[in-house]
Amino acid sequence: MKRGLVLEGGAMRGLFTAGILDVMMEAGIEPDGLIGVSAGAAFGCNYKSRQPGRALRYNKRFARDKRYCSWQSWWKTGDLYNAEFGYHIIPTQYDIFDDKAFEENPMEFYAVCTDVETGKAVYKKLEKSTPLTYDWIRASASMPLASKVVELEGMKVLDGGVADSIPLQYFESIGYERNVVILTQPDGFVKEHNKLMPLMRIALRKYPKMIEAMDKRHIMYNKELVYVYEAEMAERALVIRPEKPLPIGHISHDPDEMQRVYDIGRAMGERYIDRILAFYGNHNC
Repeated sequence: MKRGLVLEGGAMRGLFTAGILDVMMEAGIEPDGLIGVSAGAAFGCNYKSRQPGRALRYNKRFARDKRYCSWQSWWKTGDLYNAEFGYHIIPTQYDIFDDKAFEENPMEFYAVCTDVETGKAVYKKLEKSTPLTYDWIRASASMPLASKVVELEGMKVLDGGVADSIPLQYFESIGYERNVVILTQPDGFVKEHNKLMPLMRIALRKYPKMIEAMDKRHIMYNKELVYVYEAEMAERALVIRPEKPLPIGHISHDPDEMQRVYDIGRAMGERYIDRILAFYGNHNC
């Protein structure tokens, strides 16, 4: 029985997820596979490299560094989160990503992107820790408007949350029967139609299928919430959600705010750790 970990995105709300993941890593829990969307991929990769604390650490360290996330970066490069600094300089010079551990860990790791030419999800399995792998993770977290289209291996991709925000159904389809699902919105949340669609239509005018996917994203997302709830009721998924809306926006330059959201996640992880162990089989995976 394959045991999976499914991570929703949510930009800086993903620090809630990071707190839970660190508790799980510290407990020695090793699922068979992890699939992450956007921030779920960007922070979840540290699970495969076995580096608890890293996601919070570098976000706090560079919270106010204009090289990391700034309007200056957006004007100069087309990316609010600077692609080169955030995904190639930080992990190789400032807060070293453990490439060796990533590659030696047998846990499967998938990053979800959206193909802007088809509007469909791309599920990229990443086994080697290379600059290309870093770029696939970057693409998964490249939000429309805040990022330029990423061209990788003959494809043009952006944020995976546009096409598949909570990829539980996909993970089940490839054999993951028992999945812990970490969401970044509380129970009862309903996504509304994107108010920025007029800007999206201009920015993505070359990609009509992507515009269509963006326009219908709220419908897709709310259907996925129903699917997750049904899986939870059928006891084939253990779902962890924040109890109320997380006190952070998509972007944050406040290290204290980041710490608070991470701490909420840690507290939730500590509360759920026995349930996670029991759900996965009452022993480390």
